[in-house]
Amino acid sequence: MITLLTGPKGSGKTKKLIDMIDEAFKASEGNVICVEKNEALRYSIKPNVRLVSTDHYDIAGFDAFYGLLAGLCAGNHDITDILVDATLRIGSRDFEELADFLTKVNALAADSDTKFTFTVSTETENIPERVLSFCELK
Repeated sequence: MITLLTGPKGSGKTKKLIDMIDEAFKASEGNVICVEKNEALRYSIKPNVRLVSTDHYDIAGFDAFYGLLAGLCAGNHDITDILVDATLRIGSRDFEELADFLTKVNALAADSDTKFTFTVSTETENIPERVLSFCELK
């Protein structure tokens, strides 16, 4: 399952994501991971939630980003939730590339039984129609 938190910059997506991280942590019987571009959320999330900075691993572009997510799932079968902030800053602002990425993540979510949540700084109408069949918008 994939959830997208959409809206323009400054609309409160990160605050909603932090609340969702807390909820996931309380409900999870496994591991919860927060992925972000830098380490801005370090003091905003619980210490038991694993924080992964894509800058730390030089992850840029959707192909490398997908590789990181697949590697996380392959390396730990107890991951229940992966929540991502700044998706477009990590991948790119190309919405067709975003759609291709989310299509692959949807298959990964099904294979690994992991819930994914992404913040996307754009209006909902910019999200390609083809991903709306398997993504929940919030």
